[in-house]
Amino acid sequence: MKLATFEQSLRDYLTRFEYFADRFDYSHRHRTELERLIDQYSGFITDETNIKVWDELEQQGIGRISDLIDGLRKNSARCVAILEKYRALKLQKGDTEITDYFKNIEDCIEKEFGSFLITSKSRVLLVGSGSFPMTALLIAKRTGAPVVGIDIDVEAIELGEKVVEKLGQGLKIRLEKTSVEFLDDLKEITHIIFSSTVADKYALLEQLYPLTNEQVVVAMRYGNRLKSLFNYPMKETDDRKWELVDNVLRRDDIFDIALYKKIIA
Repeated sequence: MKLATFEQSLRDYLTRFEYFADRFDYSHRHRTELERLIDQYSGFITDETNIKVWDELEQQGIGRISDLIDGLRKNSARCVAILEKYRALKLQKGDTEITDYFKNIEDCIEKEFGSFLITSKSRVLLVGSGSFPMTALLIAKRTGAPVVGIDIDVEAIELGEKVVEKLGQGLKIRLEKTSVEFLDDLKEITHIIFSSTVADKYALLEQLYPLTNEQVVVAMRYGNRLKSLFNYPMKETDDRKWELVDNVLRRDDIFDIALYKKIIA
């Protein structure tokens, strides 16, 4: 694919994301089209040919399309949030169909913490739980660990609670509309997962340093290079506070994972 064709594809995706982001009305009129768009875009950012074109584009300098990149990242995240709401609403009607995008996410969850295993004695915090808290459900169901999910979208929390009622009866899952600094039991948290679409996740990581215990492990979902069109990228951390102990790169998944442990002076 030529650079001009590649850039036009990006602009076309942005136009379509903006269209659907502005037309969410809970009616399911655009649901199928939006699912198809998200699945296409997921395939686009993991396609080996497109990765090579992106690397060529980076060599030439991507500053001139920085607004396009920012727009794609923000609007694709908006559409993913909308798609989660559609899926939560569908579940209330008994429809459990899953799209390729969600299958990819669930495959990623399987590999989240590597050697830092979650057990029934762990306590997990999910930052950016969304309207369909798959991560919380899978962790709680497979490990028995209590999970707290937080989100700044009150509607996402309300829908998420209905999903948990439907799929996670008896599981130790609590969802709250709050910010990390206001959680009462932060010192008890052993594992923290940041959604890749949380824009200020590294600022939040900085906030968490004095609020968490010495053994806490953080899984930061992120996307660099071509994946940065769908995820917020990795950033440098204060090397006096957080140590990058693993960087899990997965070619066929829509995001990668940076694992951090606390540095104790």
